[in-house]
Amino acid sequence: MIKKPITILFFVLLYSLSFSQEKPNEKTILQELSENACKCADSIALANRKKEDIIKDVHACIDKYTGALQISTLLKGAEKQSENAPKVNGKKQINLTFDTNKNSKQYKDSYNELERYLMQNCESVKRATTTTETDYDKFSKNNAAIDFYTKAAEAGKREDWKEAIQNYEQAVKIDPKFIYAWDNLGITYRRIGEYDKALNAYKQSLAVDPKGKMPLQNIAIAYIYKKEYQKAIEAYNDFDKVYPNDPEVYYGIGQIYFAHLKNNEKGLDYICKAYRIYTEQKSPYRSDAEAVIGSIYKGMKEEGKMEKFKEILKNNNIQFD
Repeated sequence: MIKKPITILFFVLLYSLSFSQEKPNEKTILQELSENACKCADSIALANRKKEDIIKDVHACIDKYTGALQISTLLKGAEKQSENAPKVNGKKQINLTFDTNKNSKQYKDSYNELERYLMQNCESVKRATTTTETDYDKFSKNNAAIDFYTKAAEAGKREDWKEAIQNYEQAVKIDPKFIYAWDNLGITYRRIGEYDKALNAYKQSLAVDPKGKMPLQNIAIAYIYKKEYQKAIEAYNDFDKVYPNDPEVYYGIGQIYFAHLKNNEKGLDYICKAYRIYTEQKSPYRSDAEAVIGSIYKGMKEEGKMEKFKEILKNNNIQFD
């Protein structure tokens, strides 16, 4: 493990001034560093790229500013240390250790704090993590179909769902193999609560491309809206057969058990699996899984099931602090 020890010597008066008058508050530092990381994320190219490559770029932006937050946190801790710090030649001596190992708790805590803030406040990070992969094989080569697709997308931006549906319908009528038009038709029907029509559109997309990730995932979501939770779980399992160990499968099923079937134990087990994969992928969605685990923790604590909570985390190799 590589560590850089930093020894900071303060005169009592200077120390008092630096921490009571001049030190920016912790929230301001987090906000400033997050704004810089957000600007970094804003420059990430999204078009015609694999999702995993986009996520790697988001990770690099967060990583770039994690060290500065580590140091800020260390300095904040120095204030407490000073209370009992020994004096050497009239000066208070405080030893701070900046751990550069990215597997260390110190690094992970700062990285996760930045990540959480960005997922809540940075539109560039949200956009990067929710963007869909572009595959031009799924696009139409028919200009008339593309024209209707473009009109539909523009109507969608205005939230004119009726016009969007009419144009997507025309696009797939002209080109029945226009996968993106089927996918977006399904999404638009889902937005207006026409879940059966949404399911039909997704299935039409899969008839052209059985490995379509978007329709496979959204079929499960449509069933959740229909409150047909067992069918949603089966749909996620179908998704898993095509994309084994995709965290969205575990996260989706975990949410069903936790939020809809009120089964905290099963929900926790699935969410933990999603959390571990998100963490391994360095995906910002890790913070969403973390939030659900926190909610389940509260519920199981109220139920007096803390030992079971710890057991499930342990079985998923997640440490409980």
